[in-house]
Order: sequence, then C-alpha cells, then structure tokens
Amino acid sequence: MFDHAYGSYMKYAYPADELMPLSCRGRVRGQEPNRGDIDDSLGKFSLTLIDTLDTLVVLNKLDEFEDAVRKAVSDVRLDNDVVVSVFETNIRVLGGLLGAHVMADLLRQRGERMQWYRDELLHMAKELGHRLLPAFNTTSGLPYPKVNLRYGVLNPLSRTGTESDTCTACAGTMILEFAALSRLSGETVFEANARKALDVLWERRQRGSDLVGTVINIHNEEWVRRDSGVGAGIDSYYEYLMKAYILLGDNVFLDRFNIHYSAIMKYISQPPLLLNVHMHNPTVSVRSWMDSLLAFFPGLQVLRGDLKPAIETHEMLYQVTKQHKFLPEAFTTEFRVHWGQHLLRPEFAESTYYLYKATGDPYYLRVGQSIVEKLNAYARVPCGFAAVQDVRTGTHEDRMDSFFLAEMFKYLYLLFSEKSELPIDIDDYIFTTEAHLLPVSLSTTKPPCQVNNTTVPVSQEEDLFTHSCPSMETLFPNNPSFAKTIRDSYKYLTGVGRAFHPLPEHKGVYRVKLVAEVNQTPEEEEVAPHVVQLISPPFLGRTVLTAGPAKFGMDLTKQEHGVMKASPYTACGPIDNAAQLNGHIALALRGDCMFAAKARRLQEAGAIGIIFIDHREGSNSVETPLFQMVGDGDSTEDLSLPLVFLFSREGAMLTAALEEHHNVDVLLLPKERQLGHGEAHTFNFSYSYCPANTERPVGMNIKLRLAEEGELEDGAAGGPTLEFVLEKEEVLLKEEEEESQQRFCTKAAEKDRTEPCSAGSSHTPNSDSGPDTNP
Repeated sequence: MFDHAYGSYMKYAYPADELMPLSCRGRVRGQEPNRGDIDDSLGKFSLTLIDTLDTLVVLNKLDEFEDAVRKAVSDVRLDNDVVVSVFETNIRVLGGLLGAHVMADLLRQRGERMQWYRDELLHMAKELGHRLLPAFNTTSGLPYPKVNLRYGVLNPLSRTGTESDTCTACAGTMILEFAALSRLSGETVFEANARKALDVLWERRQRGSDLVGTVINIHNEEWVRRDSGVGAGIDSYYEYLMKAYILLGDNVFLDRFNIHYSAIMKYISQPPLLLNVHMHNPTVSVRSWMDSLLAFFPGLQVLRGDLKPAIETHEMLYQVTKQHKFLPEAFTTEFRVHWGQHLLRPEFAESTYYLYKATGDPYYLRVGQSIVEKLNAYARVPCGFAAVQDVRTGTHEDRMDSFFLAEMFKYLYLLFSEKSELPIDIDDYIFTTEAHLLPVSLSTTKPPCQVNNTTVPVSQEEDLFTHSCPSMETLFPNNPSFAKTIRDSYKYLTGVGRAFHPLPEHKGVYRVKLVAEVNQTPEEEEVAPHVVQLISPPFLGRTVLTAGPAKFGMDLTKQEHGVMKASPYTACGPIDNAAQLNGHIALALRGDCMFAAKARRLQEAGAIGIIFIDHREGSNSVETPLFQMVGDGDSTEDLSLPLVFLFSREGAMLTAALEEHHNVDVLLLPKERQLGHGEAHTFNFSYSYCPANTERPVGMNIKLRLAEEGELEDGAAGGPTLEFVLEKEEVLLKEEEEESQQRFCTKAAEKDRTEPCSAGSSHTPNSDSGPDTNP
C-alpha cells in the first residue's frame, strides 16, 4: 500500500507538494483552484517528500530513503514567496527534516549507509526554523498563524500579519520540533520562543476549570472561542505537554499536563464520549457532535497510563468506523454523520497502535486489519489513495494529504511488526503529532536551553502513576481479558438510535424469558457467477467471459443482449454523448465514484445495460474471487437495467474485440444459462467451495420477543420455538468476539483444526470486506 501511494507521488507529482490521486498529477499552489486555508500547508517545498522521509526508514526502505534525502537536499527550496501555516509547516516540514536528520545520522554512524551525509537536513531545518521565527514577533509571544517564507510577517511584501487570532493547538504545538532544533543546532532561540507560547496558554487557562479555549487573540491574549474539548483546535496542545516532558525531561510540562488532564476527565470525558464544553462553565456541553481529530486522545491516554477510558473511547470510535466504513470528519453523539468527509486521517490508527502495544490484545490487530481492508476497498485508486468526499456515498476527493504517508503507514506498519523486524529501536523515540521520530535521549545528551521559571501549583492529588506510565502487570495482574470486559459494554453502541448514556448498575438476579421464533433458511448464498457472452460474428457464442453480478438492477435470470459501444465511460460526470449510447450496453470503468452513481447516469442516458471493468491492471477472475457489486447506501429501486462486473484481464479481451469489430452483440446472463453450454471457449476460473465433507453452519432467522409467563404453554408463539432463560450464574448464550467476520470451515476429519474457506465462498454477497467492493 505504501509503495502504491509513495510511488504514485514520486511518479506523478514530485516535486509538487502533494499528489492529486484522481488527476494523476501534482498539486502546485497557484496552479489549482484555491482551497482557502487548506492550501496553507503547501509551500512549494515538496511537502509530501519531506513528510515521508522517516517513514521510509521505519519501513526499512533504506535505499529509497537515501535517494529521497539526496532529492530533498538538491531540489527543495525553503525561501519561496509563499504564505504558509506556521503550525502545519512546523509539524510537517520542520518535523520531517528533523526526523529524517536523526535517521540519516543514525545510519551514518552505523557505517553502512549515508557516508556522504554532512547534516544537510539539519541545516535545512535550521534555515526553516529561522523563516518561522518572525511569526513569534508579537507582544504576547503567541505566534501569528501564518508567515511568508521569504518576507516574514510584517514586511510590506509578506501578504500576511493582519491576523489577530490563532488556535490553541497552533500556538501550543511547537515545543517538540523547536526544542529538538535548539538541542541539535545549539541555537536556544527556537526552544525559548516555543516555551514562551506555552507559558502564555498556561497562564490564560480558566483557573476555575483548568481548561483552555479553542481560539485566542495573539495580541491581547483574550479568548475568542471559549469552547473546550480535546479535538480540533486544541488536540495537540495537550499532546505536546505530555510529550515535551518525555522528550525533554522537564517536570513543568508534566505538571501542567496532569492538571489539564484532571480537568478533561472531570468535564470533557464522559466515556465513551469526549464532549466540548464551555471553559468558564464546563458543566454545559456546547455542541452535539465530535470531530475525528479527537481519535488521537485514546493514544495519549495510553501514554498517561489511563487505559480504561482509552479502551472505551477507542471502542466507540471503532463502532463508528464499522457503521460508516471510515471515521467521518465529524459525527453526532448519536453516531450519525455530521460532516461526511474522510481525509484519510491517521488518528484512529495511531490510537489502535498504542492500545495494542499497551495491552497485547490481538483484538487491536483485527481493528488494524479492518483499517487496511477499508483503505484498499474504498480509498485506493489507480494513482494512489483518494480522500473520501462523503462516507455516505463513497465519492472521492482529488486529495492525498502528506500526513497519510507520514503517519498512517507508519502506525499500521508498526502495529503489525515485531520490534526485531525494525531497523531502529522504536522505544528510543517519541512521536511528534505528525509521527516524526525524535530521540528521547535529547534530554540527556544535549544541554537544556534556558530554565523555565514558570511555577506550577500542585493542586491535584498525586497517584502512583502521576510521574510514570503504569504497566499492564501492575494494573491488571493475571487478567489478560480485562480489555474485552471493558469493550463489551460498548459493542452495540451505534445500534441505538439515541445518544449513549450509561445505565445505573443494579445488583441482583433477574430471570428473562425470550421466546424465539425459528425458521430454517437455506445455506448462505454464494456469489453466482455471471457471464458476458459474445454472440455476433466471428465469436458466435464461443467467447465467454466470467463476470460478477450486482445486488441491484435487473435480476439477470432474464437474459439481455445489446450492441456494445467501443468507448469506456468513467460515468462519474455528465454523459456527453448520450444519443450514441441510447439503446446500447455501456462500458464503465471502475473508480472515482460508486457503482450505483454510474449506473444512474448511464440509465438516464438511455443505456440498456452496463458492463463495469476493473481499473486495477492485471486483476482477473482466475486469481481473484468474484464479489457482488453493492449499492451506495441509498435506495437502488430506481435502477432497472442489467449490470455485471469484469476484472481487468477479461475486460481487456472485451475491449480488444470492440476495437477490432466496433460493434459486438453480447449476452449478459447467469453462467449456467449461457448459450451452447459446454461448448463455448470460456475465460473463467474454477469456482471453488469448501470441500464436500466440510461441515457448514445452517443459517436460521431468529426473531426474539418477550413473552408473558405461560404464553409459550398456551401455544401463542406460533410455530417451532426455543426458550432461553438467562440467569446471572450461567452463560447460556455466548457471543462470538471475532470482528473480522471471517467464516471458517471445520474439516470433519480434523476436528481440532480450522482453515479459511477458499475463493468465492469466503466472501458473502453482503461482505464489505470482499475484494474491493467500492468502484
């Protein structure tokens, strides 16, 4: 996955800042439509390359790393006349240069690679640091939110400096990079400025609640937005207080963090929710939705050693991702979509990584697996991975932010890797908020800058873990299942149609009688292969291409035929030549938008059928199990035309026939109904099921309802029934924990072993984890 994303950036976009994965070209600021503040991340400094450098080392791609460092040193300029975000440039570019310098220096010391390296990345980092420093030229010490890389802030040519406000995270997320730059370069000015900004935020906290607001005036230090949470606008301020203590060993940062953390747990954390409250009146919730950036917080709680609320919030987030495929940019306290965008943000993967390392619970590996599968199924496009414009429709956005390469793949790779497989000892480093690696040895090997004289009142009670992270053995001795017991309360969280409120706990023994109406159903349906059969001369039915069916559109128990048109359509925009398409079967390339969206446009244009062709080069029905195309979440009752899906190799055969003969008559129909069955030259694969002697579960529809005492004896249940009596002392119904929903075949002859079903039988028609069910 990383090779696909990074390779696409280097092939189609470099030296541009970002890749546009749908357009297969680079995003150059000023050459594309202005996106407002989003573009402030772009500085014409090959952002994605620099942000990705230390990821290459973590993934053990040392040849690529050395090549990328050479490119950065020779190609990247930091003196461009462009206005950039101080915050984004610090965490992505300055952090990227420092993390890469640390890696390059380590490899050089080992004596095998980078022998040519002479601290060029550190010199670039120092140059960039000096280009960011003018932002701190305020009376308060809080930095301007933007700076011109060439002209600074107040220069007449800078086109910036009129701003009066900045977010708390923007001002409070400088200390790791600036302190590391000071320690590595010997220039104290960077750390001093970052510390001063943190001092201001600390002094301006609301003394009654110990909370901070979201936006502050950089000149008079007054709060502009007083809502307080742990998500967008504040998130990494809290993160950097904790991590500054880890990196620099300075107790003042830990003391501040602990005081803030107590306030967060008192007012903001209502497990599993993380709410936004008014900093002056923290018992009042100020909004009914949460943003996706708060998904980092369980990971920070793991560093704090507070595992129980971390597990609870993470499980809530996981349930939301299962409901919507990805974490929406914002979602309500009832777990509905508030903002449907998903920018391939890594915070949920980050917390998953931390929880797995803290608990060792393989459950979190399965969570990671679901992240991987959904990215491949719903975000992967021919030229990289594309952000999702709306999780409800699956439409893509022509955007692949640099943090996707800097963070997502780093956390996922580390989640699934053993420490011995990594080229570095990951425990020797702290992650910045952009997942860049800074060595924790900085606090001992490099002298501190000026002493921070800020006094911290010790108002909170100290516990065993105030100054150290607890271990699993200390907290939960001999209880490996503790994480599961915490999660289980939230397993069906998103199934309720209202906000989650924990119920009071009642003790005692209850008897519950459930009357279940049981109807045996046929075995779970397999994906029935369909075919595209070419019947016009010279093919005459001898060429048969195996195709996958759709769960919507015409039921192809009726055969359809028509004349193919030679030009494949993307069909995600207006159909330009609808008149030519009318009355014919259309070809549509997979990708860019959902199957159902394409089908609607082509049906409206007059098509009488659609053959979708996979855009992934080389895919074929021999090596890839068939799957059923699914809708886009909305009703598909309006779609009445027949639809089938061909993998790339079979699609190439069809398009080759079209190029040679222009118009080709085809039949779309179930495989068993193809004309001249048994005589045709069929390009398909041997569709394999579980062995004949395999025991397979029998499917049943079970409807549960409460029954009055004695109702069952009266025969009111109607039909065969089962009675479940649930008592406290017994477990009569055990729920399967396996989240991946992988079905297993148990061999009759080998009762003690299980192995996955093969090929198509392991992919149910409804499965989201099938082979890339998104167009």
